[in-house]
Parts: sequence; structure tokens; C-alpha cells
Amino acid sequence: MTAAILIVDDEPGIRASLGSILREEGYRVEAVASAEECLEAARSNPFDLILLDVWLPKMDGLEAMERLLDLDPTPMVVMISGHARIETAVRATKLGAFDFIEKPLALEKTMLVVKNALEHLRLEQENRRLRAELERRYHILGDSVPMKALRQIIALTAPTSSRVLIYGESGTGKELVARALHAQSPRSGRDLVEVNCAALPDELIESELFGHARGSFTGATEDKAGKFQKADGGTLFLDEVGDMSLKTQAKVLRVLEEQRFEPVGSNGPVSVDVRVIAATNKRLDEEIARGTFREDLFYRLNVIPVSVPPLRERIEDVPTLADLFLDEYATAYGRRPKKLSPASLDVLQRYPWPGNVRELKNTIERLAIMCPQETIDPRHLPPELFRGRARREDPAAAAATLQEARSAYERAFILRKLEEYQWNMTRTAAALGLERSHLYRKMKSLGISASTN
Repeated sequence: MTAAILIVDDEPGIRASLGSILREEGYRVEAVASAEECLEAARSNPFDLILLDVWLPKMDGLEAMERLLDLDPTPMVVMISGHARIETAVRATKLGAFDFIEKPLALEKTMLVVKNALEHLRLEQENRRLRAELERRYHILGDSVPMKALRQIIALTAPTSSRVLIYGESGTGKELVARALHAQSPRSGRDLVEVNCAALPDELIESELFGHARGSFTGATEDKAGKFQKADGGTLFLDEVGDMSLKTQAKVLRVLEEQRFEPVGSNGPVSVDVRVIAATNKRLDEEIARGTFREDLFYRLNVIPVSVPPLRERIEDVPTLADLFLDEYATAYGRRPKKLSPASLDVLQRYPWPGNVRELKNTIERLAIMCPQETIDPRHLPPELFRGRARREDPAAAAATLQEARSAYERAFILRKLEEYQWNMTRTAAALGLERSHLYRKMKSLGISASTN
């Protein structure tokens, strides 16, 4: 898109000549003679760049620039002056001016400043877009009470450098929480470095964490920086920290205490500034009792404990997550978005999800690829969702009358049979000893949505 530039100068000759040159370069250009006209034009039409003269009648350029800072988005500003003083240039820079050029304007220098200012603006806009994308990608979804509480803890914890220990079953999204903590922290401009402690053998994990010197062991042909060093200024995420060996735990403890370490085979210490976030699916108190995890390391890591609830404890978030995953896979595979029928959502919300969010995501990916229709009905769902189902509490527990209790039990029984036969109406009706038409009427009276066949 062509950049829009506003020239603000009380000399008609400069407005005309500079405007002509910029238009020849392909920019959209407007020109005004006063600061008041500048502010009015900038409020009416957003400009990418404003070339603003310092000395103007009535309001000067510096005062105009202060007011331009209130605009959203704020344009890039390059100050122009025929009576340049160091104090003026310093004040303009402090206000946020990209550059300061003197009259008479040198064509090559002016065009270079314009191009640099617009490139700087492009990079700023790209950075904002990427940050917004990161925030969206690492946003913790869900309107359930546990997830609202989790987001609040992240918001309070992220701006600090305190260590966080994330607890949760496999597949609950512990890595997502770690990324959200980093993305919302002052360290977000630096790297988040991840280490899966369970995936690295004992003989390699020290080298991975602390690096090594050339010749320190067979195959070490050159110096290598470890994860702690790579995370300097940023965040180190120790995933499945409960699987770390006692020997490595001792070294990690020392780094946490001193913020320095020695690479394997080196005698020279390396100092770092690292925030450590750890995660585990184990009960570390039990590991401490068994002697497989150091109690002193536990207290170092467990400054702020964060628990990620399993999906079965926030089942009301399943529709939101399922819709998000369907949209993601539709985009990824270049297909039209699919939607889940109410009956399918009911099946998903009655399943206990032992694999948590990871299992739900895998299931939705399978449906996005394999389901031939835009609406996903229960007959399209994987058979395992209908087996080993967690039973609801007594369906009549909230009933106030015998009739309400009878209807509740009848509804629960019919739903169970529908799920057993994957919502095949003919087979379900036969199992219930009903005519198919009678089953439809019964479902309607009990508020059960029929899937579309």
C-alpha cells in the first residue's frame, strides 16, 4: 500500500517542490501551511509520515508534535528547520521525532530520511502484528472458573522474575502456560528456551543445559553454548523437571542460587540472568519422599505454584476449544470450516478426556480431515468417545416432582442408547423397542436434538 505523507511548512516553494519530488517517488502527498491545519488533517486522515517544520506561525512544530502523540496510530515525524539548534533537535528527539533535517533541504538526504522513516514504521507495525499474533496464539482460552483463575494468576505473575512451577497432567497445556508467562513478561523480547528433561538421557542433559568445551568428551569437536546461556536475558522452561537426575538437579540448584555455572570440561564460570519456569506431571512431594527429587531444589522452583486443571474439570470449555481447533485446521488444510452439531457437542462434553486438551485437539484434527460433511454429527465421531464414558450424577437429583424424575431418567436412558449406537436412529429405536417415528417424538418431548442424517 502506498505510504501517505503530509508536508507542513509555511513556505509555498518548499511545499510545492518537496511535494512534487515525493509524488514522483510514488507516495500520496498532502501539504498544509500551519500546525493547526496539520492537526486537523492528521485527525481526519491517518498519515504514515509527517514532515513538520519547527518554525510555524502561531503554534510551532514542537507543540504540534506533542499533540500528534495523542493520535492512534501515531505517525512517524521528521522535523525540518532552517534555524537548527542543538536544543531544538534534542527536544524533538525526546518527543519522538525520527530525525531532524536542516534547510535548505538536500534532495538525496531528504529522500534517504523519508525511506528510513517509512521502513522503521513498517518494522514497528510488523512487530506489533507479531506480538498480537503471539498473544492470540498463547492466549489461555476458556470461560470456566478454573481458567479465569489461571489467567488471573498468569497476569499477576508474568511481569515479575519469580520462578514458577506448573503442575498438571499430560496434555493439559503446561507449555502453553509457560509461553503465556513469557509472552506477558518484560523478557518477551528475548528467547524462551525449552528443555524437555524427560527426553534427554542423563549423559547428555548436563551438556544441553550448561554447554561444553571442545574436547571435554568424545565427539565434542567445538565449544557449545548450553540452554542456560541461550536463555540469558530471557526465560528457561524446564519441562517435566521431575525426570531430571539427582546429579543434574544439584547443578541446576547451584545455578539458581548463583546465576552462574561452568560448562562441561571448562574451568571458566559463565554468568547469566535467566528466569526459570518448570513444569511437571508428577507429585514432587512423593518424589521427595522416595528420594528421587531434591527438597531444596523443589523450594527454589516452587516460588509460585500454578495448577493447570484437567479438561474433565472444565468440560464447559470443550465447545470453545473444539471450535478454535476446527478453524485452525480448516486454515491449515485449506478447507471450508466445519461445525459440530449440538448432539456431537453433547457427546464431546460427556467424555472424560483422559488425554486432556491434546486428545481433544487430535480428535478434532481427525474430524477436520475425515468428516465429509460441513456439519459433524455423532455418527462421524470416533467410536472411543462412546466407550468408557464417565457417567453423570443421578439425572433426577434436581427433580422436584415424580414426573420430572421420570422424564430425567427417561432422557438419560435414551441418550445412553443413542450414544451406544452412535445416534443411528433405526438401531436405537429397535434396541428401545420403539418405532422410529415414536423415538423422534419422544426425543422432541424430552429436548434431545436429533442429528442430521
